[in-house]
Amino acid sequence: MGIKAANSGELDVVCLAAATVPGMVRALIEFRLTEWGLRALAGDVQLIAGELVANAIQSTPDREIRVRFMREARAVVLQVWDASDAMPVARPVVEMTLDDIVPDACALDAGHDDGTGGWGLPIVQALASRCGVERTSPGKWVWAEVAF
Repeated sequence: MGIKAANSGELDVVCLAAATVPGMVRALIEFRLTEWGLRALAGDVQLIAGELVANAIQSTPDREIRVRFMREARAVVLQVWDASDAMPVARPVVEMTLDDIVPDACALDAGHDDGTGGWGLPIVQALASRCGVERTSPGKWVWAEVAF
């Protein structure tokens, strides 16, 4: 793993996609936001970071991912790169009722997919001022900007 901080306090983290990375990235972002006097943004930006990093890990398990975090004039920008060519797809948001919530006997089985995942990108879209994806060769950068 490599962590680089530029003079402006930017983060540039390169590491293997592992389950511990989202927590590490959230902690590093909290430190940076505190240094920049922007601690009030921490909750939203950490949630965005957790979602984008988790998506990168899921797309490229045990491969390298990269996280950049920087401050601009009126916003902070988080970028996450992974080597997968698969583009992120936001799940449509639909209103649920209590009838939609049913017990799942297999919920605790290893590897069980109950179909309730996929809400990360709608969360990012709701919290970010702007967000998007840029293709690279290979892979892509998924990014989110939070204005202050």
